[in-house]
Amino acid sequence: MKIAVCLRRVPDTTAKIVIGASGSSIDEAGIKFVPNPYDEYAVEAAIALKEQAGAGETVVVGLGGDTVQETLRTALAMGVDRAVHLQGAPSADGLENARVLADHLRGGGYDAILFGKLAVDDYGQQTGAMVAELLELPCATAITKLVVADGRASVEREVEGGVEPASCALPAVFTCDKGLNNPRLPSLKGIMAAKKKPLEITPVTVAAGGVTIVSLALPPERAAGRIVGEGAAAVPALMQLLTAEAKVI
Repeated sequence: MKIAVCLRRVPDTTAKIVIGASGSSIDEAGIKFVPNPYDEYAVEAAIALKEQAGAGETVVVGLGGDTVQETLRTALAMGVDRAVHLQGAPSADGLENARVLADHLRGGGYDAILFGKLAVDDYGQQTGAMVAELLELPCATAITKLVVADGRASVEREVEGGVEPASCALPAVFTCDKGLNNPRLPSLKGIMAAKKKPLEITPVTVAAGGVTIVSLALPPERAAGRIVGEGAAAVPALMQLLTAEAKVI
């Protein structure tokens, strides 16, 4: 079984974000970057599927500058067989990024192509579905269960009020959600082995597309809380504030 995982490099979710001098990008100085957390579910799923099949190949693909290679090495240390670095500047237009990924993946003989549900830096939740459409493959998004047998995949998706089952023939594209699995941590042996695993560098050109980031802004500071009193005596004042000031009742 041959499986591809598309991996994205994102700022650590605990990092303090500072807007850059241009006003349209972040200042990356001092920020730790990590594999997108949702993509880690995809990496774990790929490794597990290969282990279940008993044979095959797992490939991790990343688009971006040279710093992406560190992120790819993390996936190799987790157990992925080889990596491909699509070396080029990503576009603000997700469709153009999807075109580059699809062009590379097309004809690769993959039984499954896995993505994270979304990237935690922009919450676009679009690339996986776009790649599937460009490749004319079935797609199931935000899956929390994946079972492959006899050339078909059965999945489950958590939806409001329940679980939605679905199935399709392979090859197919899946985007992975929290709950699908527990991603393994890279072991020391895996980290050492990752240094010797193949990492192919393929220069690419990503079109600008029709989306431009005009400016970025941090969310406003949350207003300080207010204590209006204690016990039953505070209820009239609280009701008055909720009605007249907050206007929520």
